[in-house]
Amino acid sequence: MQIFAHRGYSSKYPENTLAAFQAAAKLDITGVELDVHLTKDRELVVIHDEKINRTSNGKGFVKDMTLKELRKFDFGSWFHKNFRGEKIPTLAEVLDLFKDTHHKINIELKSDKLIYPGLEEMVLKEVENFRLKDRVIISSFDHEAVKRMVGLAPDIESAPLFSYSILNMKWYRTLFPAKALHVAYRAVARRPVLEAIKAGIPVRVYTINNKEQVEVLRHLGVEGIFTDCPEEMNEMLKQPK
Repeated sequence: MQIFAHRGYSSKYPENTLAAFQAAAKLDITGVELDVHLTKDRELVVIHDEKINRTSNGKGFVKDMTLKELRKFDFGSWFHKNFRGEKIPTLAEVLDLFKDTHHKINIELKSDKLIYPGLEEMVLKEVENFRLKDRVIISSFDHEAVKRMVGLAPDIESAPLFSYSILNMKWYRTLFPAKALHVAYRAVARRPVLEAIKAGIPVRVYTINNKEQVEVLRHLGVEGIFTDCPEEMNEMLKQPK
């Protein structure tokens, strides 16, 4: 089963920081997952929320600040004092960290709540700059963004994100063609998702942090999981069923 470190090694390091990704890069796992927003000066930065309030000592929307302004804030101390001084990373910095590893990089486009014109093209350009098209997965709750990325780069793996299942997954995939599906744990046992697994479509599930969930997903035949605890999940999956 594939293992992706959700926002980096986020159970032991502040999420979506270089510290979290550096720790994940040392692990023998499938890859990492990260989130991308656009700044006021149209820089691609890695952060989950639309606002910086939860994961920094600042306040406000990412879209309303320049990269230089965002760099003034501490993105580590909220997690632990040992990470004081962690800065918000750019997508380029994270891609550079993984350019010489084996890891896949799942980039989630965070355009489901805010409109970021040109986001897909900008992300694609960075991926191409680092020659990582064969190791990148593009996902989003904004399924139109996934569709646009498929049109721009059909050779890159793409995956719409689902919080819940839908009634007719086969029909939906004709509208939003993608190579994989990423779903919440609560949706994975629904008939449309099980049919996708049976049809050989890669299904990956978020966010999995305990043994019981892993055993259920093993039984169902999902391809991979997103976890905050990649090292622990890796050790668990090495154990016989």
